[in-house]
Amino acid sequence: MIRTPLRPLARILEARARGENPDAIERENLRLRHEGLRDSDRSRAESRLFVLGLCFFAAFATIGVRMGVLASTPPVEPRTSSAGVEIATQRAEIVDRQGRLLATNLETSALYAQPQTMVDPARAAQELARIFPDMKVEDLLEDFTGKRKFLWVRKVLSPEQIQAVHDIGEPGLLFGNREMRLYPNGALASHILGGASFGREGVNAAEVIGTAGVEKMFDDRLRDPAKAAEPLQLSIDLTIQSAMEQVLASGMGLMNAKSAAGILMDVHTGEVIALASLPDFDPNDRPPPPTKGSPSDSPIFNRAVQGVYELGSTFKIFTVAQAMELGLVNPETIINTASPMQWGKHKIRDFKNYGPTLSVEKVIVKSSNVGTARIAQQIGAERQQEFLRSLGMMEATPLEIVEAKGGKPLLPKKWPEITTMTVSYGHGISTSPLHLAAGYAMIANGGTKVTPTLLRQGMPQYGERIISEQTAAAARQMLRHVVTEGTASFGEVSGYEVAGKTGTADKPKETGGGYHKDKVIATFASMFPVSDPKYVLIVTLDEPVNTMGTEARRTAGWTAVPVAAELIRRVAPLLGLKPQIEPSRLADIKLTSN
Repeated sequence: MIRTPLRPLARILEARARGENPDAIERENLRLRHEGLRDSDRSRAESRLFVLGLCFFAAFATIGVRMGVLASTPPVEPRTSSAGVEIATQRAEIVDRQGRLLATNLETSALYAQPQTMVDPARAAQELARIFPDMKVEDLLEDFTGKRKFLWVRKVLSPEQIQAVHDIGEPGLLFGNREMRLYPNGALASHILGGASFGREGVNAAEVIGTAGVEKMFDDRLRDPAKAAEPLQLSIDLTIQSAMEQVLASGMGLMNAKSAAGILMDVHTGEVIALASLPDFDPNDRPPPPTKGSPSDSPIFNRAVQGVYELGSTFKIFTVAQAMELGLVNPETIINTASPMQWGKHKIRDFKNYGPTLSVEKVIVKSSNVGTARIAQQIGAERQQEFLRSLGMMEATPLEIVEAKGGKPLLPKKWPEITTMTVSYGHGISTSPLHLAAGYAMIANGGTKVTPTLLRQGMPQYGERIISEQTAAAARQMLRHVVTEGTASFGEVSGYEVAGKTGTADKPKETGGGYHKDKVIATFASMFPVSDPKYVLIVTLDEPVNTMGTEARRTAGWTAVPVAAELIRRVAPLLGLKPQIEPSRLADIKLTSN
């Protein structure tokens, strides 16, 4: 901007020349400058007022349009929003191999309180204590009269409890929508399913997450909205699972056992048809983990998968099968079984004196520790470890429940010859019953490795070959003779050709080392029908004592075997197996005259 000077020199000189007063020129220029500034300020003010007027017009126009829309819209009851509504609550169902329901969802309500809106806190506390006997009036009243503005009263309510709370009529007691996990069969298959609980929670929604078993193993899959309508199908059969749990519970009572475990597995597909661990629990009200004592004393401890035990003589068939596969022995090979067997300062004894020699088959039938140890000496430590590793006995089984990771075998720190000998008959190495089931399935299916699974399969597994079909057939025949003429005579079930091996292992002391003299783990590992094996059954009893005779008996032949036989008798027809008449041996057929 160019400003005009108030006293321009040229005009001043001209005014003086004409005799005029130069100050008049300054006054005139000052007046013109002030008028220009005033005109500029007025123009700026007018522009601002115009813009402000436009803003007011737009605001009032918007309000007017909105009021017109509201006036022309039918009235709707306003609803409050909640931060919890974005929580995804849908969870896929779990079904058995027949499509029967194992786990589903149930819509229910949670109860919360807003103490500042309560009319009669004392009456509300008394009524709630009547509805929920585990709550105390004093604690509720203290919460309702405190400074808290929000508190949970109950996370899950039954329909009857919802109605009872509603009848109180207290405006400060409010309900929030909930979807909870429901196990309609109660404790049945509890160790497989595991359980679920709430994760993130809001007033009107709560996230359901798996806490154990397949619920936790497949948590992401069960919570995937894209698969919410697709149930997770397991390999177990609900009917057979129920029969197993009933028989095991009865067996525990008859044999005075502390606990029990059972596994029924398809030898070709690896499908676990039933898996039980007793005592069990109700996953609808899963108990908390123990804070003291032994974890195995808790009902949530899965003995079939997490429990690792010395399974005793059930391991002997693995030693003999490996020796036959290596060409070291055959069923008729004579073995020195003179007892006791001396190895340095150690002595290996048999349960009874079976004489100075036995054939390899009789070593299994009579269950000779000495004979098995001598066979293991021929195999050697390195080959024994390699064989057990090929069976999966050196690592946890990959079963689809989180507890399986805790079932890692307990192996010797060193593996000298004496360890090779004791491991050959199931001492010095601790594995789970599930490991044993997989090992026996290998023998039953003709010698190929089987990986246990809890998921429904459509075809057999074709795993690594461990032993030849001829070796597997010879091993099965030995196991059959254990039932017909050996330690498992109570395991005979007419029409189903049961084969198996007993195992009785002294239970190790919890502290101080050594073994209890009057506490054992009794196991019967079996397969049926042996002429065309389809299933493997493992039954394990902890600290059993058979007192039904004149003396107390603890060996597996008197405890685990009768329980397994009853279980086979119960479930074989359910599995669709027809009883068969076993052909007699030619030596038993006599020629008679007409």
